Amino acid sequence: MVFDSHTHLFGHGHVAGAMRAACQRAWGEEQELLALPEDHWESVKDVEGAIVLAFAAPATGTVVPNKYIAEYVSKQPGRLFGFASVDPNNQLAPSLLENAIKEYNLSGLKLGPMYQNFYPDDKKHFALYAKADELNIPILIHQGTSFVPEGYLDASRPAALDPIAREFPDLKIVIAHMGHPWVGECISVVRKNTNMYMDLSALGGRPWQFYNAMVLAMEYRVTHKILLGSDFPFFTIQQTIDSLRNINSVAEGTSMPKIPEEIIEDIIHRNTPEILGLIK
Repeated sequence: MVFDSHTHLFGHGHVAGAMRAACQRAWGEEQELLALPEDHWESVKDVEGAIVLAFAAPATGTVVPNKYIAEYVSKQPGRLFGFASVDPNNQLAPSLLENAIKEYNLSGLKLGPMYQNFYPDDKKHFALYAKADELNIPILIHQGTSFVPEGYLDASRPAALDPIAREFPDLKIVIAHMGHPWVGECISVVRKNTNMYMDLSALGGRPWQFYNAMVLAMEYRVTHKILLGSDFPFFTIQQTIDSLRNINSVAEGTSMPKIPEEIIEDIIHRNTPEILGLIK
């Protein structure tokens, strides 16, 4: 199985405000960030499936509605799995999550403190995690950096998730992008908590960081907890696979450690839907 555990859709008007301005500064061009359903399907049609993420981040200008994601993934049941998103700053977040999961038949929860401007270890948000636990759905959380100036960088360290994992030991939590640039911290949190995982999405664009992240994961013996993900539309699943298979290129001609092929192929062919309980 080849499964993409981290992909996005961005329709017209979904990315605005601070996020759109930051993208334009980063890329130096005035264009709307779009990833339409037909583009997404072209990217994943040749693999077994993908997770597709909604995102409720009004604090920094990104709102990808749950309904938009649900309408798309419903066309490919058993292959595409939509993750709902709610704004944790909304006091009704737990009930909004339950409604989204039940009404739209979505499969998980997407959060991102860097974009939603909330502190994940604040006890006032634990009711949201309790609801996810009750619904038996996983959480995928962007617990890492970003280039959006308005985002809460101090809310984005992977270690902030440790109290949540301890409080809800059965709740499956995936840390996106291996928590970059705090990869070591991410690995430490994932190693100690049984139901925590990490995806390697977007790291292929930084070969040296990617290589070091994989070496560290290998040394800590947690490569079995790494999920394959692309971060489409920023990378495709094929680009991600190619970068993973080329991971040792930065160590060519040196005595630095190599990532064994069996570890690489194990990640590429990981059965993520089974691990996260997406197929019920």
